[in-house]
Amino acid sequence: MISHVSAFTDHQEMAHVCIHWFRKGLRLHDNPALMAALKDCKELYPVFILDPYLHHAQVGINRQRFLIGALKDLDCSLRKLNSRLFVLRGKPEDVFPKLFNRWNVTKLTYEYDTEPYSLRRDEKVASLAKEHGVDVIYKISHTLYNIERIIEENNGKPPLTYKRLQAIVQNLGPPKKPIPAPTLENMRDVKTPGSQKYEDKYRIPTLEELRLDSQFLGEELFPGGEQEALRRLDEHMKRTGWVCSFEKPQTSPNSLSPSTTVLSPYVTFGCLSVRTFWWRLTEVYRGRKHSDPPVSLHGQLLWREFFYTCSVGIPNFNKMNENPVCTKVDWDTNQQYLAAWREARTGFPFIDAIMTQLRQEGWIHHLSRHAVACFLTRGDLWISWEEGQKVFEDLLLDGDWALNAGNWQWLSASAFFHQFFRVYSPIAFGKKTDKNGDYIKKYLPLLKKFPPEYIYEPWKAPRSVQQAAGCIVGKDYPHPIVQHEQVSKKNIQRMKEAYAKRSSDNNESPIKKQGVKRKAPSVIEMLQKKSRKE
Repeated sequence: MISHVSAFTDHQEMAHVCIHWFRKGLRLHDNPALMAALKDCKELYPVFILDPYLHHAQVGINRQRFLIGALKDLDCSLRKLNSRLFVLRGKPEDVFPKLFNRWNVTKLTYEYDTEPYSLRRDEKVASLAKEHGVDVIYKISHTLYNIERIIEENNGKPPLTYKRLQAIVQNLGPPKKPIPAPTLENMRDVKTPGSQKYEDKYRIPTLEELRLDSQFLGEELFPGGEQEALRRLDEHMKRTGWVCSFEKPQTSPNSLSPSTTVLSPYVTFGCLSVRTFWWRLTEVYRGRKHSDPPVSLHGQLLWREFFYTCSVGIPNFNKMNENPVCTKVDWDTNQQYLAAWREARTGFPFIDAIMTQLRQEGWIHHLSRHAVACFLTRGDLWISWEEGQKVFEDLLLDGDWALNAGNWQWLSASAFFHQFFRVYSPIAFGKKTDKNGDYIKKYLPLLKKFPPEYIYEPWKAPRSVQQAAGCIVGKDYPHPIVQHEQVSKKNIQRMKEAYAKRSSDNNESPIKKQGVKRKAPSVIEMLQKKSRKE
């Protein structure tokens, strides 16, 4: 009996007091870092920190509402395991030393994050943990593969084409299979200390407490959280015919309800594991004829992997300057144009309807993103893609650092895509899939009485038609801020000049000459210096 007690005591002494730090990865399923936290653990503190760098006043209210929903869902799931979520505010490097001391922490676990800010933040926190004698364990589960491994397989350089990425991951084999969520059995020897004092001190804040005015919020079309993510995944996976025949370019940008899965916000926040999504698709595809990458649903997840890999391997990926793959373009600075685009008052109904949907709902179809991004940059307004990137980052529910930067470079023909002479018309493109302009009528009700022949170009309607529609162009709805036919031709010429300058400046991009790999901030700085020398 005595030996049994002594063995139990030894186990207790070996057991850890552990913080699992949720950042992205707001889920219990396929969370290897959380499972690592439970190993040899006697006390668990699941923590989320509202970091002012990431959760600031400019972030759209839809995105904030999604996050709060995801945190509530996570807290609810943790309580079913006799635990809970502890929510704190502040810079992680200020918050953690206090928690390490207050709770006598011996282990910290988290999911690996490849964003430059995250790498700098995690380096600071890991260093503080070391000073406090806290073990740090991180696991890769936000991407299908270990991104560093993909770069290694490509001789230390990021693959700059989708086909090259496909070839590499084919050699690596399929992604790891997702792991199950922890159960009460996994939590049997683990407790989360709690008291009424803790309930109030570490609770999830309301939107109002975050100083956000929720009175003008529309219906919540995409509620945040793991349970909602898994429910939506199940719903879509039942549509086997649709899943197998899915081809992204064939979906409609202006259907009145989404023509794609809208699982992207759930993958961005980590409410849905990308590996779970991948393997559920594999099950549906098995034994059936199905579409293939790049247009299939598997293909969409590989696009995500492609841009993540580029963002890790290419320095300054979210900027034009000092970014070795990005064409240098002499963009204009025009605050009035930028504000008109952002606030949905360009005078082009298709563009304004998309930007209204983005502001109201936090989501727009990928082809709608193409249309407004082309319009802002090389198509019409000649404003830098970096400005559009900022707006999308704040307003999109699925705003993702790597994908946002990569797609804006692509759509502005600054990198990856070079057919700058192919310009989306802000008039003709929407008509292809919505001749009557029902999408415009939904998001710009002011124009709903215009007949179909004028709804995309209300300025062409005779005065009598405008009066009958109850909307006078120039008074109730703006005139177009540019003449598309003229400016698009001029801008194609300007892009041509930027491309010519690029090839005369540098026949070969520095990224092709050297493996620019980013592991930590010091490495980034070293590589930037190196590429400047070359």
